Amino acid sequence: MTTSTPTVESGSVQHGLEAHSHGAGVPIQTRYERKRSTNVADFPAISTREEQWRYLPAARLKGLDADSLAEYVGDLEIKHTDGVTTAWVGSDNPAFGGAGIPEERPSAAAWGSAEQAYLVTLPGNAKSEVQLTLNSESIEPSAIHLIVDAKPFAESTVILDHKGEAILSENLEIIVGDEAHLTLISIQDWNAEAVHASTQMARLGRNAKLKHLVVSLGGETVRVSTSAEFTQPGGDVELLGMYFADEDQHLENRLYVDHAVPNCKSRVTYKGALQGDGAHTVWVGDVLIRMAAEGTDTYELNRNLLLTDGARADSVPNLEIETGQIAGAGHASASGRFDDEQLFYLQARGIPEIEARRLVVRGFLNEIIQQIGNEEIEARLTDAIEAELARSNS
Repeated sequence: MTTSTPTVESGSVQHGLEAHSHGAGVPIQTRYERKRSTNVADFPAISTREEQWRYLPAARLKGLDADSLAEYVGDLEIKHTDGVTTAWVGSDNPAFGGAGIPEERPSAAAWGSAEQAYLVTLPGNAKSEVQLTLNSESIEPSAIHLIVDAKPFAESTVILDHKGEAILSENLEIIVGDEAHLTLISIQDWNAEAVHASTQMARLGRNAKLKHLVVSLGGETVRVSTSAEFTQPGGDVELLGMYFADEDQHLENRLYVDHAVPNCKSRVTYKGALQGDGAHTVWVGDVLIRMAAEGTDTYELNRNLLLTDGARADSVPNLEIETGQIAGAGHASASGRFDDEQLFYLQARGIPEIEARRLVVRGFLNEIIQQIGNEEIEARLTDAIEAELARSNS
């Protein structure tokens, strides 16, 4: 395993790109019509009247919606197996913008402010592992651009770990080449007052497979917007997520799966627990099946467990279908309190109520944690959940 600490540098300025523009007052008719641009000026000021910002007022972003941001100056440490290469690249690199461009203001601000992207290239026809850690102590609103490029026939696992203090807008591009299999895990384990807005865009080639897992625990406000686009038949995406919101925390996950070509499969499973006054989670799942995407097989699921009064979970699944020639499509969403029958069952076998409640939460979230496949990370996240539960005294 190779370890290095890259230096953050400046480079060439990114070019702007503006997508389809809607006339004033004309509503967006379908998900793919949403504006895309690398120019922050193309996006209006954030307002809760916009669907993208319905649950998150601009004040909670602490400046990440500004016209420009500082470049990220925290530590960036990478460990990787042989064959993986890294480099700082500018907009002239073919991978730059290869997975997509911003759909909202903080992402566009980060695109223009981080003049170079940190590119991690995963070798084709080989197995590889990468652990990339961002550890910041700066509370200046800042930006970073990361690219993970899995070459054809790669078999790779990438763990992206966020720690410390930060007010950070992040663009993460994920390129999954033909026949490549990639597992990418993004962990948000910030200190209590951190703010993080992360746009994670994936584009898949022919018969490519992506397992994408988001874990959000720490931070005052954490918003992860994940999108996956199929460009060739045979693609397979599994989007998994786990979050635990405490008092006054806002943890938001927005997902978009674009089935633009035939015979692709997607599965979305997100689970969250909430406790404490003002704990707020948001999950919005958008799946679009376009006219050409015959043979699509998709399903999305969100479950939320509210542990105390004063916590709120918003869950909005959306499914848009333009063709009836599909293998299957569906979604499910539920938010609720403990199952009294489960608690009674455990207590009837001599388990105290407090421990019974903890066992239910552990079992509820463990379905996601065990998907990580890294014993050290799994143990760390399990310990973090135990610490959360200990604070609840329930």
